[in-house]
Amino acid sequence: MGITFVRMRVINPAARRRKAEVECVVDSGAIFSIIPREVLRRIGVKPDRSEEFTLADGSHVRRQLGDVLFSLEGRHGSSPVIFGEEGDAAVLGAVTLESLGMMLDPLKRELRPLPMLLL
Repeated sequence: MGITFVRMRVINPAARRRKAEVECVVDSGAIFSIIPREVLRRIGVKPDRSEEFTLADGSHVRRQLGDVLFSLEGRHGSSPVIFGEEGDAAVLGAVTLESLGMMLDPLKRELRPLPMLLL
């Protein structure tokens, strides 16, 4: 088992010229993506809500969330984002992956297009 990193762009959906490049670890088991607060502040994204999250050790933390437009490999999608605090890793999570129409190939540890089904 390995770790997959991607370099992607985060864009302020209200001012699309304001953007930044971020290297993230791909974690298809994480629900939301996490981007460092400083990066989001620099591109003008403000939090609009907060949620409590449970960590792997069972402890709880409260983090702020907002919405961001993500861009990766020519694909774009909007998704909620957690404002990362000091010590938090930059993470590309499942909701963002799906909004980009991508999935993590568990064997090759690379991103692939997500088969789009309309049932």
